Amino acid sequence: MAGTRSAAAKAEAAKAPPDVAAAAPGSDDEIEEHHVAAPLAHVALLAVAVAPMFTAVEPNFNILATATLAVFAGAHRSVRPVAAGKTESMTKQDAMRFPLIGSCVLLGFFLLFKFLPKDLVNKILTLYFVVLGIFALTATLAPVLGLGIVPRSLAHKTVYFGTLPVIPFITDAPFRAEFSVPEMFSGVVSCSFCAWYVMEKHWLANNALGLAFSLQGIEFLSLDSIQIGAILLTGLFFYDIFWVFFTPVMVTVAKSFDAPIKLLFPRALDAAAKGSPFSML
Repeated sequence: MAGTRSAAAKAEAAKAPPDVAAAAPGSDDEIEEHHVAAPLAHVALLAVAVAPMFTAVEPNFNILATATLAVFAGAHRSVRPVAAGKTESMTKQDAMRFPLIGSCVLLGFFLLFKFLPKDLVNKILTLYFVVLGIFALTATLAPVLGLGIVPRSLAHKTVYFGTLPVIPFITDAPFRAEFSVPEMFSGVVSCSFCAWYVMEKHWLANNALGLAFSLQGIEFLSLDSIQIGAILLTGLFFYDIFWVFFTPVMVTVAKSFDAPIKLLFPRALDAAAKGSPFSML
């Protein structure tokens, strides 16, 4: 869904002198590039995510805690991108269209699973979400690696790999492939993690990718007013009620969709056992 940069962010960006963008190595502005917002919330989110591996956790508590911590951490991560004008802003028209577009996509997936082999659909979707997951995990982990793991002398170095041409329907302009050292390290970790997900389809790998998508979505998609948020939540409220309680579409897609678009919460301590029940979010 298309969005626009907020007017305030554009105005602030226009006021900034052109030479401000290139901060001196080691300066406060450059160090803040690797700032980890709400670190305690991230630690708590990690603890809640892995806790079911070692002990039984009440699913309802786990769902509530995970959702709350993800929103809290994502909102704090968005403060600097919003101030720098690097986020997309949802308009009233976007908020009004969101439930309608979501309904069309949901119904489309329902028809795909109904008329095509489920394994084929899931293989295509797995490939798509794994590629997205590598970028999402890399963006989520890079600030952590840049702040405390990669030496400061390397944290701000970048490597240029070339320029990718315009890809129809995916990019609007040539992409300059230039990555910092923390981004390359986190990229290796992300590729390894996504390979584990493809091979094992473990619920923890699924949740890590799902949380990375959530954090990145909250961080880079902002609402400019409470009114827009109210319109969006009202539309999604009726969207959920209709598709969950009045049709089998939402439940069927959620159970058939073998991709990290949902979070899984074990209802038993032996979550590795086949057939182990899960709650979904």
